[in-house]
Amino acid sequence: MGDPRITLYSRPGCHLCDDARAVIERVCADLGERYVEVSIDDVPALGERFAEEIPVTFVDGRQHDFWRVDEHRLRATLAPR
Repeated sequence: MGDPRITLYSRPGCHLCDDARAVIERVCADLGERYVEVSIDDVPALGERFAEEIPVTFVDGRQHDFWRVDEHRLRATLAPR
């Protein structure tokens, strides 16, 4: 399997991050995709960039959503072309 297409930038204890993770896990399980999660607390530059927007999701290196993950939009983005 290749590199994960989805990156979730989050912070421990963030309830919106928990919600986003649940959506991403469900979509990944259904579509056979993988994701990686990065805590913005572990990388100061990310903390500065995303402090007011977490959770933030990227798909294929491009920002996709912040605060909430729209499941239908994520599925459409990951669909084969």
